[in-house]
Amino acid sequence: MGDVISTNLDEGKREMITGKTTVMAEFGRFYEQQYAVALFNSVRYEIEGGGNTQTQLLHRKDPLKNKSIFSGSLFQYLEESKKWRSRFLYVGDSYNISLYESKAAHDRGLHSKGVINCAGYRALTSMEEYLGLLNNNTKAKSASAPFLKCPTQFPLILWHPYARHHYFCVMTEKEQKKWHAVFQDCVRHSNNGLSEECKVATPAFTDALRLYRQAKGHYGTWDMMCGNQAQILANLVMETLHPELKNLIVPRLKGKLQQRQRDWMLISDAVCRQVLSQTKTQHEALAQVCEVERPRLDSALRTDMDQIITSKEHVSGKIRALVLPRIEQLVRSKVQPYIHSILEALMEPTSRGFSEVRDILFSELVEVSKNTMNDSSRGKLGEHMDKISMLAFHPVKMQSCYGKMEALNLEGLQQRCDVSSPSVFIQRAQVLMRQQMDNAVHTFEQLVHQSLDGHSTEDLCKTIQRCQDRVLKKYDYDSSTVRKKFFREALLQIIIPYMLKQLSPSCSPDLPKFKELIFEDFSRFILVENIFEEAVLQSVSKDIMMAVKEAAVQRRHNLYRDSMVLTNSDLNLHLLGEDTIDWAGQLGGVKGEKQGGEMANRKRKQIVSMIHLDGMPLPYESCQEIPGVDCIPEEYEGQAGQDLESKKPVNPVQHVPIEKEPGSPDGIELQSSRQRIEVGVEKSSVGSHLGSVTLWKP
Repeated sequence: MGDVISTNLDEGKREMITGKTTVMAEFGRFYEQQYAVALFNSVRYEIEGGGNTQTQLLHRKDPLKNKSIFSGSLFQYLEESKKWRSRFLYVGDSYNISLYESKAAHDRGLHSKGVINCAGYRALTSMEEYLGLLNNNTKAKSASAPFLKCPTQFPLILWHPYARHHYFCVMTEKEQKKWHAVFQDCVRHSNNGLSEECKVATPAFTDALRLYRQAKGHYGTWDMMCGNQAQILANLVMETLHPELKNLIVPRLKGKLQQRQRDWMLISDAVCRQVLSQTKTQHEALAQVCEVERPRLDSALRTDMDQIITSKEHVSGKIRALVLPRIEQLVRSKVQPYIHSILEALMEPTSRGFSEVRDILFSELVEVSKNTMNDSSRGKLGEHMDKISMLAFHPVKMQSCYGKMEALNLEGLQQRCDVSSPSVFIQRAQVLMRQQMDNAVHTFEQLVHQSLDGHSTEDLCKTIQRCQDRVLKKYDYDSSTVRKKFFREALLQIIIPYMLKQLSPSCSPDLPKFKELIFEDFSRFILVENIFEEAVLQSVSKDIMMAVKEAAVQRRHNLYRDSMVLTNSDLNLHLLGEDTIDWAGQLGGVKGEKQGGEMANRKRKQIVSMIHLDGMPLPYESCQEIPGVDCIPEEYEGQAGQDLESKKPVNPVQHVPIEKEPGSPDGIELQSSRQRIEVGVEKSSVGSHLGSVTLWKP
């Protein structure tokens, strides 16, 4: 393996790779410009105030504290020895996959054999699908057979366009489905964008990246904006470097097609690692320069904020007067006719997914009520609450919700709007589903915990019923709010790049002359390019907001009007805690772990349960139950394998009327929480519905 890499990546080619990372210099100029603009926007927001609509559900501060997602053994193909070996995999709260020789090695705290960060990867379950991606990526003659043979019928493959591929397999289909759900969750988490808590660095980075790509003629969504800043920049470099090296190296590789494909993957991985190392170093240096300058910029902003705002408004008025007629003409002829059809294509699968989240939430809460009625002791309640606490982070439980979103079809937008694929929107909606599920579960926990004080065990079932109904109604409202925001952002993400691509050739040459209207001291914070994009954004935003508002007024897909619920309707609820409740410790009499470091990591509670297979040999450790691991069962007793839609649980607890609060979601007349709410979706299949939607004329 080393010979292949060293032979084809000599000093000359490595210097060529280093030279390609000079894109960081050009990106750095964009970043420094956008950093000052982002700081201006942040300080202005801080001074002028404002905020988002207050949600009805609570948000958990650190939901995965002292938790792990999954662990177990499977077979991995080792490139070095070209053999399959048993490996123990551990997926912690970071969603990185750590590989160990055995479970015993993990339990003893030995160093892992490797760690997989899943940013940019795709989780596959068939060699046919993998070969299709492999042949498309290498642009080679299609291989009829894979270059490795899987010892079982249930492979699991992590594929990446640039980095090393990872091959696993398991013994049963049930294990394959569970591991596939876990791998998909790792990918989903790693691809979930940059931290929104960084109010300056994150918008500066994303805007700089967008402007850099637009300068190269690339508008629209980008599938490889995955991982942290260094990983994203490495993908940016590899986007152009990868095809150049492939054309240079692949024709010189020797051997059969399968061997050449394998060698090229190893070379590509080595290049990717070198590029990542360089982009990480350069980005850290760039970020440090901006952070050092931040105090001076911040001081200047706070001193001259009023004058800067006045100057910006003056320049904005001049630019809008020039470009607005062209923008409005484009909106009328090329955008307005298609907003509703694109919105409908987004609403259908998204609303199905959020409806499925509600169904699963309702099913789990009913199970708590049922178990509490059978045994109303506080110790048993603690056990049941502890099990549902991590429901949102159970990839197997949530898979049916995520699967609804996979039906999103934006066919017709790829060429016109430069939408590479719907994966950006699919993964974002899936993350929002997980967040709403966790918010609902956390709110239910807090309400139940608060209600336990001063109540007897006889009232426990009624208390749980009231909390359940209250949470479900709050979920309905927050689900509507989150989906409307998602629809608006998705429409902007689709339409704005298209408009900029159409308008830039005629408008951009006229923008530099407006720089003369900006005082030199304010030129760091006022950029004419940003003002032009703001004008485009404002011109189409009103049409998008109107389309979403019309859908809410008509109650399509169970969307609510913004005026239906007061934003401050339940102030007492938000006085409750943000931390996860230790149900086992408080009601079950089990003391929480006080240990830290590696020992605490190895004793973390696991969210997904292990699989037990009778008759499996001992070395295959994923088949063994781990004693003392608390987890959420995948199926109810006697209901294994049944779909949630085929049989809904019946609430055994007598309905207790809820005291309705004026202006709160509890006061909205909704369907009974014991019935499945259909979010305005027809019984016909998603695919057939979306197939009738015309997104853009060819």
